[in-house]
Amino acid sequence: MNLMDKINETAQFLKDKGITVPAFGLILGSGLGELAGEIENAVSIDYADIPNWGRSTVVGHAGKLVYGDLAGRKVLALQGRFHFYEGNPMEVVTFPVRVMRALGCEGVIVTNAAGGVEYGPGTLMAISDHINLTGQNPLIGANLDEFGPRFPDMSDAYTKVYREKAHAVAEKLGVDLKEGVYLGVTGPTYETPAEIRAFQTLGASAVGMSTVPEVIVAAHSGLKVLGISAITNFAAGFQSELNHGEVVEVTERIKEDFKGLVKAILAEL
Repeated sequence: MNLMDKINETAQFLKDKGITVPAFGLILGSGLGELAGEIENAVSIDYADIPNWGRSTVVGHAGKLVYGDLAGRKVLALQGRFHFYEGNPMEVVTFPVRVMRALGCEGVIVTNAAGGVEYGPGTLMAISDHINLTGQNPLIGANLDEFGPRFPDMSDAYTKVYREKAHAVAEKLGVDLKEGVYLGVTGPTYETPAEIRAFQTLGASAVGMSTVPEVIVAAHSGLKVLGISAITNFAAGFQSELNHGEVVEVTERIKEDFKGLVKAILAEL
């Protein structure tokens, strides 16, 4: 079965489960999946039950697809994403984004936990752009002409109007929403202090192990994108050690601000 057939099969399966046209897709990163629990009139499906779907193996990723109403909008939320470092091919990592497009989403909100280069732990950062240092591109291979062109423009991968609305909403709520460039690596190792110094020189504000592949595919597919990083730790060289436990702990601390912000943004988009 080719990729287009897989996308169509999965989209039809989800339609048969009652998932009609969602307005927005939500990709919820480490420790942030709790927002899906606030979706009303929810249809929840385990990843294991969805044909052609990947599996999430990371602590803080529940592994469920949740559809329903949030802030007055129909949303389709990924409670846990797929990472390249888990051994997933890029086709699997980005497959949910293509299914969101096939179901009729107009935009996606992508969230992640990231290491701070410019900002410290507890910061929320709207992503203005990214640097792809994964050495991978999910569009390598046959182009899906039904979704987008062979050579897509990435100039506005993170939709400016979405970001402007996010800042306006954050100001109303009294949430200090920063803005910066997300640098994507494969992981699963945290970066070395020397790598972080190099990333500073390149202009990175935060560094992480996700998001870039999904956003490339979203931009190729014509989806509008809002990216928000929760800065959960200083990057290597700025603190004595790095561990995933700290990532989960800091997201727990800032999740109420984060959830409130995403819901308020959704209501405005």
